[in-house]
Amino acid sequence: MTVESRPGPALLRVTIGSFAGTVIEQYDFLLYGFMTALVFNTLFFPSSDPTVGTLVAFAGFAIGFVARPVGAIVAGHYGDRIGRKSMLVMTLLVAGLATTAMGLLPTYDSIGIWAPVLLITLRIVQGFSYGGEVTGAVLMTTEFAPRHRRGYVGSFVPTAGPAGLLLATVAIMAVAGMDRADFLSYGWRIPFLLSAVLVLVGLAVRATAPESPAFVGARTRHSAPVLEVFRRHTRTVLLGVGTGFGFYVIFYVLLVFAGSYLTVQLKLPAQVPLIAVAIGSVVVIVLGPLCGRLSDRFGRRPLIVTGSAVSALFSFGFFALLGTGSTALIHLGYALAFGFMTIMYSPLITFIAEQFPTAVRFSGASVAGQIGAVLGGGLAPLIATALLTTVGIQAVAAYVCASLLVSLVCALALKETSRTDILAE
Repeated sequence: MTVESRPGPALLRVTIGSFAGTVIEQYDFLLYGFMTALVFNTLFFPSSDPTVGTLVAFAGFAIGFVARPVGAIVAGHYGDRIGRKSMLVMTLLVAGLATTAMGLLPTYDSIGIWAPVLLITLRIVQGFSYGGEVTGAVLMTTEFAPRHRRGYVGSFVPTAGPAGLLLATVAIMAVAGMDRADFLSYGWRIPFLLSAVLVLVGLAVRATAPESPAFVGARTRHSAPVLEVFRRHTRTVLLGVGTGFGFYVIFYVLLVFAGSYLTVQLKLPAQVPLIAVAIGSVVVIVLGPLCGRLSDRFGRRPLIVTGSAVSALFSFGFFALLGTGSTALIHLGYALAFGFMTIMYSPLITFIAEQFPTAVRFSGASVAGQIGAVLGGGLAPLIATALLTTVGIQAVAAYVCASLLVSLVCALALKETSRTDILAE
């Protein structure tokens, strides 16, 4: 049976399993980002200077990204060797355990330096598990989908990211309204402990999903697929890194740095950026599948180029809106920024995965994506905060703009893949 004739119910189960698991993984990984400026900078990285505490906490945030390429290599190796499905179950389980453990950690006041050490260790475990998650989920959907619907079906995995982000936002907002002392004492732990329940649900859904037909039908198995990727596809990996770089920069500037800027520098209530991110997440959830469908019709590359260009131009306007201090204008800025970003984000992972043959697709797409995540997202809050304190907010806007232009140029250098038969070796 060919992918073109794959029955609908199986594709639906695969899509739901990939979507649900990625929602939970994103919830786990992004929850840490939210808590960096709200809790961790004081409870785990105390400092007399709030900016210094935030910088140190952001450094801990960045460390989680360092483990992502390692996780990508491991998940990619076994995903190309023994199958996509087993890796998706493993990554979800490991991430859930790490996140739940974060909610049980004692703080700096209780155990001193061991508190940040344990927190960062769990963050590294999170990063390791997330390294192969998104790529594996995209492969499960796109390798199951008919050629003319790969972009649309594949877009549900990137859309799961903002869905997980929205879930994390709602969970934090539910406890952020508590008395400040209660929130710092136990309230912040509740969203982390909730991960245990979510993971059980996600594992139940993923366990029913069938294996990727492209993997099952592949004629080639490499003993070391990652080495094969760098031996034969180095250029594609480097361009894939560059294509994702700008997205990761803008996403984590919006998610982590901007929230810190609003609460620490502009002294606005924490609810302002939390609601803004929730609004932006809804925008992505609505526009994501539409952009995926457009990528099936017009191609992946035109959307990525357009989204990169528009987002680059708007980066200066976004920070100008934040600078007004007006809640309405801040929320408008987030909605527009997330909307423009979605144009490039929706087809991005599918586009990169389609660049590689089946036998090394998991390894190639995971490594390219996660190196881009480290260089872009992992360092973005730290670089943005350093630029803010040394130069000013316009330097942060210029940094975001330049990063998106890197994505634009690299996307143009890659081949269009929307009409490619991904089963062809």
